[in-house]
Amino acid sequence: MFFNDKNIKLKKFLKPKEDFMSKRIFIIKLFIFLVFLSTVIFLNHSSKIYSDYDNPLVDRVPYEVLDQTVPKITPLPTIVTINGFDNFDIGVDFAEAHISINPTNPKAFFTAYNINGTHYTTSGHAFASNNPPFSGPRGDPVTAYDSLGRLYYENMYGSTSILGTKVAKSDNNSLSWLPIVNANVGRDKNWLAADQTAGPYSNYVYSTMTNSSLNGANFVRSTNRGVSFSSTYSFSFSPLPGTMVCVGPTGISGGAVYVVGNSGSTFASTYIFYRSLDGGNSFATRSTVNWANYVGTNVNGRNSVENMRTRPYPFIAADNSFGPYRKRLYCVYASNDPPGNGNKPDIFSRYSTNQGTSWSSAVKVNDDASTQNHNQWHPAIWCDKTTGRFYVQWMDTRDTPTSDSAYIYASYSSNGGVSFVTNQRISNKKMKINCTTCGVSGSPRYQGDYNGITSNEYTSMLAWTDFRNGNFGSYTAYFPDYAFTVSPSSDSINSTNGSITINLNIPAVKLWSNTITFITQFTPTPPTGYFSVVYPLGNTLSSFPGVRKSRITSNNVSPGTYNAVLTVKGPNGTPVHQRFVTLYAYPTVTGTSNSNVIVNKFELHQNFPNPFNPSTRIEYNLLKESVVKITVYDVLGKVVSEMKRGRQAPGKQFVIFNASNLAGGVYYYKLQASEFTDVKKMLLLK
Repeated sequence: MFFNDKNIKLKKFLKPKEDFMSKRIFIIKLFIFLVFLSTVIFLNHSSKIYSDYDNPLVDRVPYEVLDQTVPKITPLPTIVTINGFDNFDIGVDFAEAHISINPTNPKAFFTAYNINGTHYTTSGHAFASNNPPFSGPRGDPVTAYDSLGRLYYENMYGSTSILGTKVAKSDNNSLSWLPIVNANVGRDKNWLAADQTAGPYSNYVYSTMTNSSLNGANFVRSTNRGVSFSSTYSFSFSPLPGTMVCVGPTGISGGAVYVVGNSGSTFASTYIFYRSLDGGNSFATRSTVNWANYVGTNVNGRNSVENMRTRPYPFIAADNSFGPYRKRLYCVYASNDPPGNGNKPDIFSRYSTNQGTSWSSAVKVNDDASTQNHNQWHPAIWCDKTTGRFYVQWMDTRDTPTSDSAYIYASYSSNGGVSFVTNQRISNKKMKINCTTCGVSGSPRYQGDYNGITSNEYTSMLAWTDFRNGNFGSYTAYFPDYAFTVSPSSDSINSTNGSITINLNIPAVKLWSNTITFITQFTPTPPTGYFSVVYPLGNTLSSFPGVRKSRITSNNVSPGTYNAVLTVKGPNGTPVHQRFVTLYAYPTVTGTSNSNVIVNKFELHQNFPNPFNPSTRIEYNLLKESVVKITVYDVLGKVVSEMKRGRQAPGKQFVIFNASNLAGGVYYYKLQASEFTDVKKMLLLK
């Protein structure tokens, strides 16, 4: 309704009178009308959002997330190291991680989270962000690369209701973005795939999405590397969210496009498998199966584990390698075993050797001894295009007796899905499942409906949402992987011609068996002179656990504080991990600028600041010229740092102790100078 001359009824309703009372009545009527109009608009807007959010047939991002107007503050990426294993904490987003790897660079990963939170790395280690300028993004991010390394990132869009999807593209791993284009049309859950083969449909990009009426799914494709998309097919079934697409070989590379539809009841899904042999132009039904039942417990018409909403999504992947299981098609899902409301879910995998016409019996991926007492759910999959190794990750409560907390677990199959290797715990800290502090309500609560995994020839990288800090933490990690520790964490070296040895320790692995290589670098670069490095035992390691040594020698470097950057990498540069050792290069003419100050006794002062994080200053007095060593111990008496200061002149001296590699807690530091020894306590707060 608009205010114009043609709207006769509205003009009559609002027609002002000449007298004062009539004007007052007019103002009151206008106010009531505007309140009524705004209320109708608000209720209409809200009903669409609320109805979809509460509808078990729709896995919509909650309105609290979609309608937020306060900018999200994302902390800088950091690395969380526990027992030598790294988890990459790359920010705080709103769940639903999806990750892809650039086939032209095994160290280039791109991951996206709701609503439009993207993160990338070209080194396999340091993450950064450069979000594309999506207009009105509504979530469900999915990603893919084509064979030439072009990145595709799809996100739903719309205002009061979802209208479809848009795709952003990048040729440099999201450092910059090409024009965003419209892709699919629909209302809910989209998936994306790109043909990375050299077949007849090379670099085609495909998207599936539940249609607007929730009575089928739309299929679109791009034949020009994402410049434009066109609709080619419409699937007719009563869908649940989760229609997915993947690419596999037939007699030729990339000859098959597979789509799986998720239909039937929320608690008794029917999976319908389709195949296209003409690049997604037409499809034929291959099979219809009923494998899944409840996932956890029915809460308000949704599957739920500890009040976290979930779904028996069918995840599909095909083996595009030239190994013995080429052309094999996989499907993974979560489902209660034994079946029934309130029981515990497991992760099941099946494979097809005839392109989805028939399927193997179910293989349980999780290997815990008491699966009926634990929850395993929220799977994600990937099949490596080089090796054919089939990866699966999921959430798992086996290490938490009350089942209210979980870790991320993973496994893989190297024999075509017949069996899976010993499960490995990937997240390095437990998370509470029902995240009451994450800022989203609901019963069950939205905490993301999927995670992601991708791989190169030697390892995979998982992306997931982690609730360990009471928020939607965005995390990644490698698998297979290895732990990496160094000692000492800091040391002193004579700046003219000193030497120290750093121990490079690989104390444990998670199914890693390939050779790794150690590299030592320095930052900042000395203004004069240089550090040289030798590895007495060599700089490679292929048997685990194991140790190598980095022998560092100073060559007339400028006195000062430096970092030795210790890096270890797999054969193609991944997995990659770094550790830092603080080096204090002291001059040959011993002491500091305060060494000419006269003191009358040996003395060790209390560190300052105390408590501290991560560095503190330790001052001490030398009565006479002495060989000085400062040793730091933890509360169990274990040496965590040893700073050899060499021969120093009498006077006031100090050292800066950096504890960035240590956990918070009480530590003791001991000064040894000639015949003098003293110990004091300090507190590291983290």
